[in-house]
Amino acid sequence: MGLTYQSTQNSAMTDLYHVERKEGQYVIALAGNPNTGKSTVFNELTGLHQHTGNWPGKTVVNARGEFTYGGKENILVDLPGTYSLFASSVEEEVARDFICFGGSDAVIVVTDATCLERNLNLAFQVMELTTKVVLCINLIDEAKKKRIYIDGKGIEKELGIPVVMCAARSGIGMTELKEAVIKVARGEVTPAPKLVEYSPKVEKYIHELHSKLSDICDGVPARWLALRMLDGDEKLYQTMASHIGGERLEETVQAAGINVGEVQFEKEMLRDEISEAIYRKIEELKGKYMNEESASNERDRKIDNIVTSRRFGIPIMFLCLAVVFWITIAGANVPSALLAAFLFGLEDKFIQLFHFLHVADWMTGVVILGLYRTLAWVVSVMLPPMAIFFPLFTILEDLGFLPRVAFNMDHLFKRACAHGKQCLTMIMGFGCNAAGIVSCRIIESPRERMIAILTNNFVPCNGRFPTLIAIASVFLITGSSGGIVPALAVSFMIVIGIGVTLLVSFLLSKTILKGIPSTFTLELPPYRVPKIGRVLYTSMIDRSIFVLKRAVVVAAPAGAVIWILANVSIGDASLLTHMAEFFDPFAKVIGLDGFILLAFILGLPANEIVLPILLMAYLANGSMMEYDSLKALRTVLTDNGWTYLTALNTMLFSLLHWPCATTLMTIRKETGSVKWTIVSAVLPTAIAILVCFTTTCIAKLIYLIF
Repeated sequence: MGLTYQSTQNSAMTDLYHVERKEGQYVIALAGNPNTGKSTVFNELTGLHQHTGNWPGKTVVNARGEFTYGGKENILVDLPGTYSLFASSVEEEVARDFICFGGSDAVIVVTDATCLERNLNLAFQVMELTTKVVLCINLIDEAKKKRIYIDGKGIEKELGIPVVMCAARSGIGMTELKEAVIKVARGEVTPAPKLVEYSPKVEKYIHELHSKLSDICDGVPARWLALRMLDGDEKLYQTMASHIGGERLEETVQAAGINVGEVQFEKEMLRDEISEAIYRKIEELKGKYMNEESASNERDRKIDNIVTSRRFGIPIMFLCLAVVFWITIAGANVPSALLAAFLFGLEDKFIQLFHFLHVADWMTGVVILGLYRTLAWVVSVMLPPMAIFFPLFTILEDLGFLPRVAFNMDHLFKRACAHGKQCLTMIMGFGCNAAGIVSCRIIESPRERMIAILTNNFVPCNGRFPTLIAIASVFLITGSSGGIVPALAVSFMIVIGIGVTLLVSFLLSKTILKGIPSTFTLELPPYRVPKIGRVLYTSMIDRSIFVLKRAVVVAAPAGAVIWILANVSIGDASLLTHMAEFFDPFAKVIGLDGFILLAFILGLPANEIVLPILLMAYLANGSMMEYDSLKALRTVLTDNGWTYLTALNTMLFSLLHWPCATTLMTIRKETGSVKWTIVSAVLPTAIAILVCFTTTCIAKLIYLIF
């Protein structure tokens, strides 16, 4: 529809960030750097009574919740974690615009007591935007362990804003924080932030622009706006234009003699000067009010010297990966078997019930042998590995190991012209590619985020692990190797997937997604003991159940369709067999057969049903089946012409082929583009076909030679 009259009025930006509130409710914004415990503060204040969504027009998740103080309910808005408000990323833009135009009654800036000097940079920037600021110094318990002593009262006096010392994980200081922020919102306490003074040259320009801009500020501090105009922040200029009206802003800017974007100061130099002045002030505060014993961080430094070193960093990372897979594979077997026994045991009961009710055989087949059996397969195969993998992943995350993995991998992704954070999204993709796609939001650059989305499929998800593990165990492993060898074999496939990811990222960045790799600030958090309660909640509710629910919704109806294809015959063969014969000539060229290719196509709804479909098609028994043992599986496969080459190509095709339907739907939602969704399906498929064709040609060449 384009711009409308209403959308260009003074209230446009206010409406964009408008928060519905009841009479008497205060809106409190929560800002802070990543890894400061901001989410913990949010959860402690709201008691997990929250809902999430996207900012209007942005792919940045917000969370809003309510907290009660003095018998009255108030709204808490969790802003995206950001290091500054210079708005070089979507997160910074959203945080800045909400503080400017969101109409919040107060802002809490959360900082980490163990690295306060780094976090105060954002606090000073927020203080330039609004006077209603409360500084929350979180993790004081961690600081105490590290023998870091902070004089909160001294900092409060020096900054001119309320300062509250907290340990949100233990609930320490939460009541005081509520009291402080509500007093500020009510106006019972009036903070008087003591702002940083910049160089005389900058201050002179600010002074000159201040009076000219004060008429159009409309709630935004003129000093801060003058700084941004000097900075030539064109995005802010556009935002202000939509807030106060483009013509009015243009007239004022012209009258002030400001040329936005090519002004009096070179942007980088000005930002450096601002940052330098702020950090000088922070150093002054640190000298006066913070005391850190030199040996306090010695343990973390010693660990980091090994974990992030060029020699040991990546080997340690792969060792951890192998151990996590080994625990997942070995640990999932028993619960998976128990779950399968229970669910397939119910199947017999349901069939008896249907017979008792005289339900037609075809209906019993569609509902029980098709829909229910698929459901049982997906739940018994997916849930146990996810229930083990996601908590392990979250523990590594809580421990502070994952940011160090990103640090170690950054130079490899940099060489591939991609973003270092891409490896974090890949790690999430091991559990579920759809979850990995969603996690790409942590990458600020749209170009690099798109590369991460398009390549996330090259790491195998839980749905593909059963196929990889079963085939590796049957064909690639000999002798009594125990559980570790299948884990190593699958780990090798993952190494291939990472290699393909880097190669494709490089090719994309040199062709359809050209651009310069962006730098990013990665703050290495201190090593912390994980909170088991939060780990279980985050892993089971936010990840395992969420992913399983989406897979079930897609896979269960597909089971009914597949049963119909296997049981409706034309001539002397089922539709499933006719379709396999159609694909067979092409499949043979890439070292597979028509049934394998068909199983992958019909497995589009969920990768975990590929192997059952394949067995059902081979045995033509009209319904999905369980394979009793690896030996029985090997017999079925070899009887249908499988060789070591077929096994290798099936594993490679499983690793590299198109994403499942759930992942494709997630890509469509995240990119908002049908074109990129199609690319995300065609690109890996083409690579899978090329790789399998290459291995087949090499194998045939070797056969001819020897």
